[in-house]
Amino acid sequence: MPIYKRVLLKISGESLKNDNTQTGIDFNIVNRIAQEIKEVSETGIEIAIVVGGGNFWRGSSASELGMERVAADYIGMIATLMNAVALQDALEKKDIITRVQSAITVQEIAEPYIRRRAIRHLEKKRVVLFAGGTGNPYFSTDTTAALRALEINAEVIFKATKVDGVYDKDPLKFKDAVKFDKLTYLDVIKKGLRVLDSTATTLCMDNNIPIIVFDISKHGNIKKALFGDKIGTTICGG
Repeated sequence: MPIYKRVLLKISGESLKNDNTQTGIDFNIVNRIAQEIKEVSETGIEIAIVVGGGNFWRGSSASELGMERVAADYIGMIATLMNAVALQDALEKKDIITRVQSAITVQEIAEPYIRRRAIRHLEKKRVVLFAGGTGNPYFSTDTTAALRALEINAEVIFKATKVDGVYDKDPLKFKDAVKFDKLTYLDVIKKGLRVLDSTATTLCMDNNIPIIVFDISKHGNIKKALFGDKIGTTICGG
């Protein structure tokens, strides 16, 4: 049985692409994720989604190569919109009513982000996809997830990545990396763990909203996470 009423699911852009390609969307992966979201949504859980854009573009990386950071970040916002529309299409083909709300105005394909309207959609059991980041440069989609979760009164943030939790170092590079089952917000900050940026972590800490990090690439993990199964790493106040 579901233990949550309303959740914020943060899906990294990288989790939408195939490991064998540098960029783009793997529609087999998108369809699998959509099917899992459908199964959870049909239980009555209200689901809002923030999707990243790293499978197409990373603003911070582009700025390191000499591009103006503001321009680079706006391109990243457009990348998140591309992913949101692709996921919306996959969900609606499975008869799940969705709405894309964007923090940057693209009225032909997305509603503008309006908090009260987003909450009303959720109350009507529509899946809401938040695109365009916060609408401002210098803020990551992790920070967007924290901000939107607070605005819509979500009970928890689920960060879905390609790693099965938080480690003391990159498990893809170091075989002796140690996984944490539970961390405090201060642990994340003091240890310099790069699971979330510091702005997102502090925002969650100040408002006491838990974060659960898990591997989205394994079939069934979305349902397990949202049903309260022990999975991934939990970040909370104590």
